[in-house]
Amino acid sequence: MRVFIIGVSGAVGGLLARNLIARGDGVAGLVRREEQRRDLAARGVDAHVAQLTDLTPESLVPMVTGADAVVYTAGSNGGAREVTSAIDGEGVVTAMEAVRLSGVDRFVLVSVLPEAERGHDLGDDVEFYFAVKKLVDVTVSMSGLDWLILRPSLLVDRPGAGTVSLGPAQPHDEIPREDVAATLAELLHEPRIRRQILELTQGSTPIAAAVLANLP
Repeated sequence: MRVFIIGVSGAVGGLLARNLIARGDGVAGLVRREEQRRDLAARGVDAHVAQLTDLTPESLVPMVTGADAVVYTAGSNGGAREVTSAIDGEGVVTAMEAVRLSGVDRFVLVSVLPEAERGHDLGDDVEFYFAVKKLVDVTVSMSGLDWLILRPSLLVDRPGAGTVSLGPAQPHDEIPREDVAATLAELLHEPRIRRQILELTQGSTPIAAAVLANLP
């Protein structure tokens, strides 16, 4: 399998690339700086240097053509509204259109649990972030692509457990980034799971079994 990761230099994207390469898959991706490209090339990732916000669907097409799937892991993490709009909103739409134009059907989006951090005073910018994420989830789900949306709970950096809880609805808790990446890799290798929104949090089910439990 050949996978193109938008956000490959980020935490989840980088872990996903490592996981896929260990499986023998080919990985390409998008980075912002040349030094990132060189670093990823040493790890076996064919990275392209460009600013996501400067790309059009047409300029992204040559980068994703030939991929079996495009995974969008980039995110603003609830910063300034203009950044949220550009990365979590317009960037996803650009990627979706590039996927459509290139003939790559499978599009996987890493989103966020809608109720994450509810009950706290999040501030207007973070509330705006959740609103954009929700709207983009709707846009992806209404597309004609072979799409999949994964909504992890609070991301943490402790080592992965190799076990998760995965399904259409999960409570907001927390999940190691390593387990998110491992779950993404497993989902990418299970094409029967398609056009679903799946929520992910820590749990006791081995990742491969959790994925198979969501077969239609």
